[in-house]
Amino acid sequence: MSSVPTIVTDETATSAPEITTTVDKASSLASTNTTEQSKTPEILTTPQAASEDTEELYISPTPLTGDGGTSAPEISSTVPESSTDYFVTDDFIISDPVTDSTESLTTLALPSTLSKGLARCGASFDELYKALKIDLNADANCAWHIQRNENQTIRLIFSYFEFAPSSSCETESIKVYDGSSTNSPLLGQVCNDTDAIPVFQSSSDSLTFVITTNSEDFERSFFVYYYFESEIQIESCGGQLTGPNGTLTSPNYPAPYPEFAYCVWHIEAPKNSKIQLEFQDFFLELDLNCRFDFIAVYDGPTTDTGLIGKVCGRSQPTFESSSNVMTVVLSTDYANSYRGFSAYYTSSPLPSNPVEPTLLTCSSDSMTIVLNKTYLASLGYNETHVRLNDPSCSPVITDPVIFSFPLASCGTIKKDDGHSITYTNIISLSATGNIITRQKSIQIIVKCIMENNSTLEVVYITKDNIIHKTIALGRYNVSMSFYDSDSFSEPIQQSPYYVDLNQTLFTQVSLHSTDPNLLVFIDTCVASPEPDFGSLTYDLIRSGCNKDDTVETYPLLEHYARFKFNAFKFLQSFASVYLQCDILICDSNITNSRCTQGCISRRKRDISSYLWKTNTVVGPIRVKRDFRSADHSGKRNV
Repeated sequence: MSSVPTIVTDETATSAPEITTTVDKASSLASTNTTEQSKTPEILTTPQAASEDTEELYISPTPLTGDGGTSAPEISSTVPESSTDYFVTDDFIISDPVTDSTESLTTLALPSTLSKGLARCGASFDELYKALKIDLNADANCAWHIQRNENQTIRLIFSYFEFAPSSSCETESIKVYDGSSTNSPLLGQVCNDTDAIPVFQSSSDSLTFVITTNSEDFERSFFVYYYFESEIQIESCGGQLTGPNGTLTSPNYPAPYPEFAYCVWHIEAPKNSKIQLEFQDFFLELDLNCRFDFIAVYDGPTTDTGLIGKVCGRSQPTFESSSNVMTVVLSTDYANSYRGFSAYYTSSPLPSNPVEPTLLTCSSDSMTIVLNKTYLASLGYNETHVRLNDPSCSPVITDPVIFSFPLASCGTIKKDDGHSITYTNIISLSATGNIITRQKSIQIIVKCIMENNSTLEVVYITKDNIIHKTIALGRYNVSMSFYDSDSFSEPIQQSPYYVDLNQTLFTQVSLHSTDPNLLVFIDTCVASPEPDFGSLTYDLIRSGCNKDDTVETYPLLEHYARFKFNAFKFLQSFASVYLQCDILICDSNITNSRCTQGCISRRKRDISSYLWKTNTVVGPIRVKRDFRSADHSGKRNV
C-alpha cells in the first residue's frame, strides 16, 4: 500500500499542485512487537491493495498569507487482522511468507488516498513529533511553524528533497529559522546542490521553515520530520573513533535501536591513509528513499557536505573515504525499530606517488593540455568522458589525451586586469549516457597568465568544487594553507574548511626550495565564490596593499609569507569562498627588491625587481551556519 497519498477528483474537483500530508505513524500501529526473527524475511516488492476502510480526502491548497494557520489533518489507518506476518516499511506492507514465528513485526498501514477535507500551503504544529510529506509545484511560498511550551529544543530533518532540476539556491530553497517567524535568525537553507542530509537544531521550543519554488512546471517532493528532544541520554550513540581500525554498532545492538536517535561517529585513521567501512550486519527500516530510519556516511569530518551515501533496509553496504577522516550518522524516527547494524572499519595508505594528472603548455597564441590516461582511470573515467568549456572541441586521443587550440577558442575565457592577461578553460570529467552517477564531479582548471615577457601556467583540480591539487608549472613550487593559530604550526587538513562567520583565519604561503637566499611576497590575493574565479571577485590584498579592513600581514620570513583575515561569505547565498594569490619570489641579497617594498603604486611596482611570479589557490572556506547540524550524540549540541 503506497504511503504517498494520491489526489481524488470528481466533477467539481481539480488536481491540487500543492500537497501537505501529515504522516502519523504512531497512531497507525496495529502491533508494537519489534522482536526480530531468527530467519531473514523474504522481501516482496509488490505493494498490497488498500483496505476498504481507507479514508479519502480532497486537498485544495491555499496561498501563504501569514504566520497563522491550522494544523494539517492527520492521516492514519490500521491493518485488518490477518494470520499473515508482515515486514513493515513506510511505503508498503510486505507479506513475509518465510518466517515461521507466530509473532509479527510492527505493522503499519498508511492510506493510498486522502479523506475529504482542506489543507493549506503551510501549517502550524504543536505535537511532540510529526512527519510531513510535502508536494509542491511552481511559484510556491509556504511556511510551516512548530511551537510547543515544552522547554525543549527541536530537531528538524529533511530526509528527502527533490527540487526542480534547473533550480538554484537563489530561485528555489528551503529556509529554516530559529524561532516562531521568518524574522527569527536564519539557521540555514537547503537547495538543489545541497550535498548532505540537512539536520537543523533550534535553540528554543519554536522553529519555522519556508519552502519557495520557481516558475518551472515540476512537481517537487519533500519529506521532513521533527521531534522535541528528550533529556534522556541514549547510551552508545556516536563517539570518536581513532586508530587504523575499529568497530561501531547501533545503540542496543543486536536488540532494536531506540526511537528518536541521532548518533554521529567521527572516524579518524592515521594521516596519509583512507578509510574502508564495511557493515557486517545491517537491518534498518526499509524505504525506497530511506526517509525514516537511515545511515548516512560522509567523506570528511562534518555532516555538512561530502555525502557518500544514505542506506536503509537489509544489506551489507561498504564505503571508502578519500582521506583519513569519515563521519557516520544513524538517524531514527518514532516507529518500526529493527536490529540496527554492526560495522568494522580498516585503513590503508594513500598512494605515495600519484600519477601527475596533466601537463599544460602556453604560447603567445595557443594552449596545449596533455592528460594522462592512467590518471583519468584512477578517477573512474576514460578519454570519452572529457570535455572543454566548448564540447565541440575534441581532443586527439592517443596515449596520452591531448587538447590543443588557439587561446581565443574552445570557450576560453579572457580576463585583462590592466597588468596581466589570464586565459582560463575548464576540462570537465563526467559520465555519459547515465541517469545517475556516484562519481565525484571533477574539473581540471587550466590558466595561462601573460605578464610582460613572462608566461605562467597554472593547473588545479577540483572534486565536487573542493580544490585537491595545485600545480604551478614554473621554476618554483609554492603552496598555500590555512592554519589553526598565529603560531602556524598546525595546518588545517580538512577541506572544505568550516569556519564561523568573522572567525580569524591564518593563511601561509610556503616556498618549497633548498635555496636559502629567497624571499616570498604576496602581491595580490582575491576571493571568489567560484573555483574558477570568474566575474565575481573580492580583493583582500592588491599590489601589496591590504584592501580588506580585517587583513593583517606578518613580517617577511624567508620562504614563508603570512597574513590573517576574518571569515566572510558572499551575498546571494553562495556557499563557498576560494582564495587565489599572486606570489612574488625575490633574491634576499637585493635590498630594494619588490618583496621588501610592501604596498606601493602600480607605476612604481612595474619597475620593481623580482625573480619569478607564480600563483596559488586554496579553498573552499564554508561558513558553519550554512547548516546547523545536530552533530552530537544523545542530547543537543550547545
